[in-house]
Amino acid sequence: MNKDFLSEREANAYSPLSLAFLGDSVYDTLAREYLLRQANMPVAKLHSAKIRLVCAEFQSAAYDTLAENLSDHELAILKRGRNATGNTVPKHADAVQYRRATAVECLFGYLFLTGQNDRIRELFDIIIDAYNASYNKDCDSSADNAGSLN
Repeated sequence: MNKDFLSEREANAYSPLSLAFLGDSVYDTLAREYLLRQANMPVAKLHSAKIRLVCAEFQSAAYDTLAENLSDHELAILKRGRNATGNTVPKHADAVQYRRATAVECLFGYLFLTGQNDRIRELFDIIIDAYNASYNKDCDSSADNAGSLN
């Protein structure tokens, strides 16, 4: 095993909130890279789009998508992150959303520490694919509804 990465046992020694602290950065970087590769657009538009992908509400929705695609061990890490107790909840999210978002970040932090970068990308792609499917479905519904208003 590469000395730069932790064993599962070593990574499990970190608190879920510490793993989420790191996972937040990992997830944020993936979101930024994804958006940048979609189109060359002004930074303000990139930032607005990034906020949608990293907010607690979006990550909370991603929790369900991820849970269906995880190994038993990964699911245990996700649940450990969800059950972690923090002191604050941001004003733009409720406590349940925030805990589920923390769970996603905890999983990404754990996978990063253990050197599972391919798995991180695979899981992020699952999230983005679900987002794109939902976005296209919402757009189709909006188009249908807009057409019925005429």
